[in-house]
Amino acid sequence: MVSLLPPSTQKWLQVTDLYKEVYHHLARYVPKIYCLGPNLNPQSEDLLAQMLLQAPLEWYLCGEDPSTGLAKLEQNNQPSQLCGHVFKVGEPTYSCRECAADPTCVLCMQCFLGSVHKEHRYRMTTSGGGGFCDCGDTEAWKKGPYCQKHEPNISDSCQEDPLAHLSTDMIARCYNVFSIVLKYAVDMLTWDKEDELPPGLEPPDRSDTYYCMLFNDEVHTYEQVIYTLQKAVNCTQKEAVSFATTVDRDGRKSVRFGDFAFCELAKSVIVRNTSRQSKPLRVQVMHSSVVAHQCFALKALHWLGHVIGYSGQILFKYKELNTIFKCLLGVGLERGPEGENSSLVDTLMLCDSKMWKGARNVYHQLFMSSLLMDLKYKKLFAIQFAKNYERLQSDYVKDDHDREFSVTDLSVQMFTVPSLARMLITEENLMTIIIRTFVDHLRHRDLQGRFQFERYTAQQAFKFRRVQSLIGDLKYVLISRPTEWSDQLREKFLEGLDTFLELLKCMQGMDPVVRQVGQHIEMEPEWEAAFTLQMKLTHIISMIQEWCATDERVLIAAYKKCLTALTHCHSGFTDGEQPITLSMCGHSVDTIRYCVSQEKVSIHLPVSRLLAGLHVLLSKMEVAYRFPEQLPLVSRAVTVTVVHSVLWLQIYYYHNVKCRVEMFDKDLIMLQAGASMMDPNHFLMIVLSRFELYHIFSSADCRKRYNRENANKDVVQQNNTLMEEMLHLIMMVVGERFEAGIGQVEGCDEIKREILHQLCIRPMAHSELVKALPENENKETGMERVIDCVALFKKPGVTGRGLYELRPECAKQFNLYFHHYSRADQSKAEEAQRKLKRQNGEDTALPPPVLPPFCPLFASLVNILQCDVLLGMLGAVLQWAVEPSAGHWSESMLQRVLHLIGMALLEEQQQLENSNEDNDVYFNFTLKMCRPGEAPSNTASVLALLENLQNAPHLEVHKDMIRWLLKTVAGIKTMRERSASTSTTACDKDKAERKRKVEMARLRREKVMAQMSEMQRHFINENKELFQQSLEELEASTSTSLEHSPTSSDAALACVGPRRSRPREKRQVVTCILCQEEQEIRADGKAMVLAAFIQRSTVMSKNRKRPPHDPKRYDPLFMHPDLSFGTHTGSCGHIMHSHCWQRYFEAVQAKEQRRQQRLRVHTSYDVGNGEFLCPLCECLSNTVIPLLPRTKSSSSCEQPGLGQWLKTSGQQIKAMHSAHRKLQPMSYHVDLPVPLFTLFRNPYSSTIKEMLTTFGTATYKVGLKVHPNEQDPRIPIMCWGSCAYTIQSIERLLVDEKKPLFGSLPCRQDDCLSSLARFGSACWTAACQPTVQGHFIRLLAALIPDPQVEASPCILDVDMLHLLVSVVLSYGSVHSQDSSGLSVDAVQLHLFHLITVAHMVQILLTSEEVTMEQESGEAERGEEEGACRLYNTLRTRVGSSLPEVGSGWHLWRCVKTGILPYLRGAALFFHHLNGVPAPPELHGQYNWEVLCGYLSLPSNPLQLFHKSLSLTLPLTSNGFPRESNSLIDLPDDYSALINQASSFTCPKSGGDKSRAPTLCLVCGSMLCSQSYCCQTELEGEDVGACTAHTFACGAGVGIFLRVRESQVLFLAGKTKGCFYAPPYLDDYGETDQGLRRGNPLHLCHERYRKIQKLWRQHSITEEIGHAQEANQTLVGIDWQHL
Repeated sequence: MVSLLPPSTQKWLQVTDLYKEVYHHLARYVPKIYCLGPNLNPQSEDLLAQMLLQAPLEWYLCGEDPSTGLAKLEQNNQPSQLCGHVFKVGEPTYSCRECAADPTCVLCMQCFLGSVHKEHRYRMTTSGGGGFCDCGDTEAWKKGPYCQKHEPNISDSCQEDPLAHLSTDMIARCYNVFSIVLKYAVDMLTWDKEDELPPGLEPPDRSDTYYCMLFNDEVHTYEQVIYTLQKAVNCTQKEAVSFATTVDRDGRKSVRFGDFAFCELAKSVIVRNTSRQSKPLRVQVMHSSVVAHQCFALKALHWLGHVIGYSGQILFKYKELNTIFKCLLGVGLERGPEGENSSLVDTLMLCDSKMWKGARNVYHQLFMSSLLMDLKYKKLFAIQFAKNYERLQSDYVKDDHDREFSVTDLSVQMFTVPSLARMLITEENLMTIIIRTFVDHLRHRDLQGRFQFERYTAQQAFKFRRVQSLIGDLKYVLISRPTEWSDQLREKFLEGLDTFLELLKCMQGMDPVVRQVGQHIEMEPEWEAAFTLQMKLTHIISMIQEWCATDERVLIAAYKKCLTALTHCHSGFTDGEQPITLSMCGHSVDTIRYCVSQEKVSIHLPVSRLLAGLHVLLSKMEVAYRFPEQLPLVSRAVTVTVVHSVLWLQIYYYHNVKCRVEMFDKDLIMLQAGASMMDPNHFLMIVLSRFELYHIFSSADCRKRYNRENANKDVVQQNNTLMEEMLHLIMMVVGERFEAGIGQVEGCDEIKREILHQLCIRPMAHSELVKALPENENKETGMERVIDCVALFKKPGVTGRGLYELRPECAKQFNLYFHHYSRADQSKAEEAQRKLKRQNGEDTALPPPVLPPFCPLFASLVNILQCDVLLGMLGAVLQWAVEPSAGHWSESMLQRVLHLIGMALLEEQQQLENSNEDNDVYFNFTLKMCRPGEAPSNTASVLALLENLQNAPHLEVHKDMIRWLLKTVAGIKTMRERSASTSTTACDKDKAERKRKVEMARLRREKVMAQMSEMQRHFINENKELFQQSLEELEASTSTSLEHSPTSSDAALACVGPRRSRPREKRQVVTCILCQEEQEIRADGKAMVLAAFIQRSTVMSKNRKRPPHDPKRYDPLFMHPDLSFGTHTGSCGHIMHSHCWQRYFEAVQAKEQRRQQRLRVHTSYDVGNGEFLCPLCECLSNTVIPLLPRTKSSSSCEQPGLGQWLKTSGQQIKAMHSAHRKLQPMSYHVDLPVPLFTLFRNPYSSTIKEMLTTFGTATYKVGLKVHPNEQDPRIPIMCWGSCAYTIQSIERLLVDEKKPLFGSLPCRQDDCLSSLARFGSACWTAACQPTVQGHFIRLLAALIPDPQVEASPCILDVDMLHLLVSVVLSYGSVHSQDSSGLSVDAVQLHLFHLITVAHMVQILLTSEEVTMEQESGEAERGEEEGACRLYNTLRTRVGSSLPEVGSGWHLWRCVKTGILPYLRGAALFFHHLNGVPAPPELHGQYNWEVLCGYLSLPSNPLQLFHKSLSLTLPLTSNGFPRESNSLIDLPDDYSALINQASSFTCPKSGGDKSRAPTLCLVCGSMLCSQSYCCQTELEGEDVGACTAHTFACGAGVGIFLRVRESQVLFLAGKTKGCFYAPPYLDDYGETDQGLRRGNPLHLCHERYRKIQKLWRQHSITEEIGHAQEANQTLVGIDWQHL
C-alpha cells in the first residue's frame, strides 16, 4: 500500500524531523502556486494547492487514499447532541423569551421549528454572522434545551471514547500534521516582516517582485479610498470600486504588482493623500513570497476547519479528528513550552489586532468550531482569555476595526455560560479585572478624583466609545443570577463590588452645573459622554442589586460597603457651611445653609442610588427587622442627598425611560428612606429650605403676604414654579408605593400601573407601550404577563396598527400626578380622562386613587400628610386662592393642594375601613383640618377655606374636586361616628342605605326617560310641516334619479353600430380649478384640459424577457398579445383652461430654476421631463389631455352589409394607395413633409389643436423613451395604444376586485377614459392625414389580406383589443374623404365584428385540452355546433397541427371564457367613445346576453363567422383568456424569507454574502441592493441593482421587499423612490421595519392585496410623489444607488 502513496508522503513517513521536511516542501511549492502576477487566478491556484500541498497532507494523515480514509471516519460518526450550526450573515435566529437563560441564547431555524419554543413567546432576529446555535446546551435554556433532532438517546448515556476507533499510528500522524499546519499558519499570519520569511520557509530562488498591499480600516470612507486609488495606481473608477469592495470584505488587497520602487511610489501617494485629516490608510510593500505564504496559511486554516470541525450543515463530520485537534490546542493552553502566553492559541489572541480582517475571521471560525463547541476546552480557553483580558482589551481600544472582527467579541461565547462565568469570577477574579480595566482607560479626572469629560478630543471620544464594550462583558458575566452561593463566590463578588464602588465614586458628582430655574439646559457633548456612561451602567447596577437580593449575607455586606462609600464621597460636603436653625409651626430643626440656585450640583449620584436600591431590598427581604442596627446610619447620608435629588425633577433626560429606574426612581426612594427616619415637620422644613421657599411659609402672616407685597413679577413666577415642584415632590414621596419593599405590592403591580397610566393618555400600539416601559437586562418589560388585566386589544384594519385601550373599570386607578408623566403627558391624560367622564355623565373631578399600605420600614411616611408644617402650607395656598385678583398663586398650585388633601382623606378613610380592635386609627387628618389657627392670627381652618372656595366664581374648574373633598370629609365623619356604635347596627344601616339609594336611582331614571319621550313627541308635533316637506323632497329626488337612469322596459341600449342609442345632447360645462371660471366644452371654444400622467408599464406583461426595442426603428402599430410593455395614462380628474395650465407650468419651471441654483437637490417631480404637481391635489402629472365634445354622427336608415362594405372599402384603399404613391414614401426614420393639400376642414379651435399636439407628443416621448418630435408618424399609434392599454388594465382591475363593469369606476378614471377615447378619435386631425390613412390600411390588412401591404403580422401575433381601438380611431382620417354615404357607426360595427371573429379564431387556435365537468343543456346546442363547425374549418385550413376535438361544449366554453375580457374592454371603449349609457344589468353582476346586446352582437358570436375569411398559419401560442398578473406569492412566516435571503450570495463578489438582499415582488428575483459591487451602467450613469432591475422588469417602476429591514421599497425611474409599510405584521397588528422588536411576523393578505392594487392601478409613481411631498428627507436619498 505504501507504494501507492505520493513520493512526498512516502518521504514524510520515513523522516525523523517531519517539521523540517514539510516546511521545505511548502517553501518550494507555495511561491510557485500563489502570487505570480498582478491578476490572481483563484481557481487555478486552488486546484494546484489541492494537488501539490493539501493532497500530500491528507495522504499522510490517513495513511491511504484520503477519499477512502475520510469516508471510514465518517461512517464511525455519531450524531451530536449539540447543534452548533454557525450562523451566516443575515440568517434568522430565534430566542425564546420564556425559556432562554439570556437573549444571547438562540436557535437556528431547523432546531426552532422542531422545538417546544415555537409555541412560546419568542423573538426573531437576523444574525450578524459568527455565533452558533445553542440547541443541546442545557445551561442556555430553562426548559426544552433539545429539539427533536438533537434529543439525546438513553442508549447514548455511556458515550464511548471517540478515539477508540483510531490506531495509535494514525493518532500520532494527526497530532503531527495538525501541530505543523497550525504552527505554520500562526507563524505566517502573525508575521510582521515585509521582506523576509520565517526560518525554513526561505524560497530556493528569490525574485524581485513585490505587492503594494492596502489594508482595511474603519476610519476612511469608500469614496476616500476610491478617489485615492485612482490617483495612486492610475486605475479607472470601476477598478477602484472593485479594489475598495475587496479591501472592505477581505481586509486587504494588492493594488499594484512590480518591483520595489514601483510599489513604494504607490504607497507614498496613498499615505500622502489620506493623512491630511486623520491617520493614513495602512499600506505595506510586501515581497511576493511573503504574500504567497500568507495566502496559503489562510487556505491551510480553511482546510483544518474542514477536516476537524464544520462542514456545511454537518457538525463534527470527522469527530475523531476534531477531538485530536482540541486535545492539541488544549495541551498548548494548559502549558506552553516557553512559559506564560507561549501557546499557539495565545499567540493568535495576542496578535489579533495586527492581523487583517480576513485572517481574523478564519481563525475565529476555527476556534468556534473546535474549542468553543466543547465545555472542557471552552473552559481552558476562557481561563486564558481572562488572564489576557486586560491586554486584549487594550489592543482592541487602540485598533480601529469593528468589534465583530476582534477576538474580544468571543467573550459572549464564554461569559454568558453561567457555570463558566461563576468559575471565572471565583478563580480568575474576572469581575474585578473587567471593572479595573474599564476604569484604567478613563484617566481624565478632576481634583476630587471624579471623571472629567470636558475637554475630550475626537480621538479620546473614539476611544471612549470602544471602551464601552467592556460594560457589555460585565453584563454578560452578571446576566445569570446565582442560585447557590459559596464562600469563595461571596468573597470575589464583594471584591468586585468594591472595585465597582470605586468606579461609582469617580462618577458621584461628576459634571456639576448650576441649575437655571425656568431656562433650558443645553446638552453639551461632554455632558452627553457622562450621561452615556450613566446609561450604559444602568443594567449593571440593577443586576448587582439582583445578585445581592439572592443572599442575605451578601446584601448586608454590600449595604455596609455602599454606605461607607457614600460617607466618603460626602465627607467634606458640610465643611465651611454655615449652620442654621429652621422654625415653623412650633417645630425647629438644625441644618446647613445651602443655596441651590447658586451652588453647583450634579445629576450623577450613582452611589446614593445604589444605596437606595439596597435599602429597598432590606425592606423587601425583611432583613431590616432582623438587623436594625444597620439602618440609622442612612439618615445622615440621606440629608445630604436630599440636596441633590430634588433638583432634577424636570429634566427630560433624567425622566427618560431608559435611565429613570436607576436615576429618578432611586432618588425618590432615597428621599422616602430619609423622610421615613425623620420627623415629618423637620423633613418638610429642609425641603422648603432647599427650594428657597422657607422665607415665604415661615412668616407669621404668610397667608396675607401677597396682599401686602408688591414683588417683582419674575420672582413671583419663579416662586410659583418652585412651589408647584415642591408640592409635586411631597405627593411623590407619600404616594409612590408601587415598588415592592416600599409598599405592600407584588412585582407585577408596578408594571400594571405604568401601562394603565400610559393608556390613560390615549389608546396605544404594542410598540408604543414597550417604548414607554423600562426594559431589564434581557430586554423584557414584563408587559405581556399583565396587559390583559388592564387593557383590551383592538385589531387593525388594512391600514393603521392594533391598539390597546384601557379597561373601563381600571380608570378609577388613574393618578393625575403619576410620577413618570412629563408635563405634556399629564395635560393630555387630564384632558382625556375629563372627556371620558363627561361622556359617561359623571362629574369631572379627578381624585387621587386608593393606594396600597406602606411596608413597615416606610410606614411613617403617611404622617407627612397630617403634620403641622404641611397643614400650614396647605392653608396658606388656599387662603391665597380666596383672593381672585392677587395673581400670586397659580391654578396648578391649587390643584396640587387639593390633590394632597384628597390623598390625606383617602389614607384616613382606608385606615378606618381596615381598622379592628387590634390596631387603632392613628391618622386623624379630618380633625386637624377642622382646627383653626392659634392666636393671635386666628387663621381659618383648611375645611373652612375649602367651603369658602366651593362658592368662589373664579374657581369654576376646581368645583367638582372641592365638592368631592367635602363629600369625602362628611363620609369620614359619618364613619367615625358609626364606629362608636356596634358593628352589627352599622352593617344593617349600610345595607338599608344602599337599598334606598338603588331605589332612588331607579325612580330617577324612569322619570328622565319619560321626560325625554314627552319632549320628542312635542318636537314632532310642532314641526310636522318640516317633516312632511323633507319626505316629499326625498321622494322627488328618488323619482328623478329613476327617470334619468335607463330602464329595462326601454328599447335595448347599444353602444356601437347603426342602431346604437343616441343619448340627448347636453351642454357639458366645467370649472377651471385655477381661475374658477366656467367653460362649455366646444370644438371651437377654449381648450379645457385634464392633468394626466403617462408611464410605461409592464403590469400586464406575459413576457418580461423580451429584449428592449430600438426606439428609433421600433414600429408600434401592432401590439403583441403578450403585452410585454404598454403605455398607461392616468389622471387625477382635475380640469384647467389650457392657457391657465401653461401659465402655471411656466411658473413651476421658473421656480425650479431658481431653486436649483440655491439648493441643488431633487424635488418629487422632474420639471425637465415635463412633470408637475396638480395644482389642487398635488398628484404627479406629466401632461394634460384635452377635453373634447362627443362627435356628432348622422344616423342613416339603411347601411350595406359586410360583403358590400368590404367591396367599398377595397376600392377606397386602392384609391388611397395610388394617392399616397404620388407623395414621398412613408418612413419612420425620416420626417414627413407637410402635405400639399387638405381635403377636410379641421373642426377644432387653435388652442385645442395645440393641446392635441401636446398630449400626443408627450405619449410618444414617454412611451418610446425618445425626444419629442411633433412630425413623427408614430404619434397617433402611441396614443391609440395608450387608450387600449389603459382600458385593458382597468378591465382587469375590475375583474380582480370583483366589481361590475359599469358604475364602479371613480369619476377620475371615468373622465380619463372618455377623454382618451375622444382624443384618440380626434388625434389624426393634428397629424399628417395620408400617414394616418396608411396606418388604417396596414391595420385592416391584418384582417383582410392586401397584396400591396408587405409583412402583415400573423393573426396570432396581434392583440385584438389594441387592433380594434387603433382601427376604429384611425378610420376618421378615411371617413373625412369618404363620399360613399357610409356612416361611421356602420363601419365601426363591421370592424368590430371582423376583429371579434379574428379573436375567436385566435382562441380556438391556441386552446388547450382542459378537462371540465360538462353542464350543457339544450339552450347551448347551437353554440356548440357553431364552435365545432368553425374549429373544423380551421383544421381544414391549418392542417394536422390542430388536434381533433370531439366536444363542442368544450370548444364553446373556451371561446366564451376567452373572448369575455375582449368584449368587456370593447364595451368600455365604445361606451366612452360614443357616450351611450350602459344598461342597468351591467351595473351589477355579469350578464352575457346583455353585454352582447349592448355591443350589437348576437348572443352566439359564432354566427358572425364567414367561410370566406382567409387565415395564415400560426406562429406562436398564447392562451386566452390572459390571466391577470399578480405580485409573487410570499410565505406566511417572515423567517422563511430571511432564511432564503441568508443563502443568497452577491453575484459579483465571488460568493460573498449580500449585505442588503432585496426581493423583486413583481418577478421574484433576489438582488444585491445598495452595494458598489452590483452597480451597473444605465444610460451613461452607474445605478444599483434594484434601479437597473426596474428598467428590465417594470419599465422603470419597481416594487421590492428589503428582506433584512422588513421594508417595501417603491422605485420609479432613477431619482424617485419611497419606503412603504411591509405586508408582514406581528401579533399586535404592527409592522417591524428594521426588525428591531423581533416579534414573529406573518403575512397580512389584506395589506399585500393593497400593495398589489396600487401596482395594478399604476399608482406606484403617484404614491412615491405623495410620500416625497409629505417627507422632504426622501427627496435627498440617492435612490439610483439602491
